[in-house]
Amino acid sequence: MKTLITLMLWCVLLVLCWPLALLALVLWPLFWMLSLPFRLVGITFSALFAFLYALLTLPARLLGWKPNNSGHAIA
Repeated sequence: MKTLITLMLWCVLLVLCWPLALLALVLWPLFWMLSLPFRLVGITFSALFAFLYALLTLPARLLGWKPNNSGHAIA
């Protein structure tokens, strides 16, 4: 659904200002490639914090503690 909305918005932009639409079509893959390292760092830190949470709550979980639905900030 997100792809369809993006395509529709791009078509509207193509009708209203075709040079800007073509520029966006050319620059979007470059922007995506430049943002990949930042996404990988974000995924790595998210996994690290989930691991630390699991490690720090291991003794309590072994003793029978059950976290509630909002027990931690990691989604």
